[in-house]
Amino acid sequence: MTVTTDPPATVRAHDIATARPRFRPWRWVATAVLLVLAAQLLAFLIGNERFQWDVVAAHLFAPSVLSGLGTTVLLAVLAMVIGSLVGGLLAAAQLSGFAPARWAATLYVGVFRGIPPLVQLIFWFNLAYLLPKISLSVPFGPALLTWNANDLITPLTAGIIGLSLVESAYMAEIIRAGVLGVDRGQREAASAMGFTPAQTFFRIVLPQAMRVIIPPSGSQFISVLKGTALVSVIAMNDLLHAVQVIYNQSYEIVPMLIVACVWYLVVVTLLTVAQRRLERRFARGGAS
Repeated sequence: MTVTTDPPATVRAHDIATARPRFRPWRWVATAVLLVLAAQLLAFLIGNERFQWDVVAAHLFAPSVLSGLGTTVLLAVLAMVIGSLVGGLLAAAQLSGFAPARWAATLYVGVFRGIPPLVQLIFWFNLAYLLPKISLSVPFGPALLTWNANDLITPLTAGIIGLSLVESAYMAEIIRAGVLGVDRGQREAASAMGFTPAQTFFRIVLPQAMRVIIPPSGSQFISVLKGTALVSVIAMNDLLHAVQVIYNQSYEIVPMLIVACVWYLVVVTLLTVAQRRLERRFARGGAS
């Protein structure tokens, strides 16, 4: 004989099928406050004639501005690629059992993370003061090739060197943390299955480490893109320098800075979308 009992009245009263959202007045108050602030901001942006939106629209697609934008993106990509390659080597050196390589990589990371990027850019741009001639030579022997430092160290090369060195130091730490984040048992299991060290790294460790490496690497790429604005101090024709040239002639400072802000926001937004898609791709199978 089966005995059925009805649930108590208190249980029926809290049945999830008939439950209604709880009224939270503070959420409505917060929403109203945010709407008011958004309306005030919109009125300020539209109503203040000093923004000179017509000037912004006139210069947004100016050839010099687009050329500066292209230089900014190119510099960021080169710095990220070179920084990632050098950072990978530095991370491998830091994780190796060879003490001198580990010490040298740790010193490199400490130096180039500790010196501000702006100082490094100015230093590399003035490298000719220390080395008027840059030579490729046999150690303590004759020079094989020699270049004039003033001809070799242009604003572009100084920007690439300075930003790449900074980026490589940060990427070394990001890659090192990603590799260390993979459980050691994964390597031991791969070794037990007969995988070589190279196969273990590229087929077992690296795919799992990428889930840790990708998010900070994407953020670092966005940071180096914005950091390219620093190269304007060495007269490199990046996006910021392009708008500076225009407003130095027209004295329309705020509208031209808005032009730069618009393009920075556009590029950063596109990079953020690409980063999120890449994160989702590498996160497949990672959630338990």
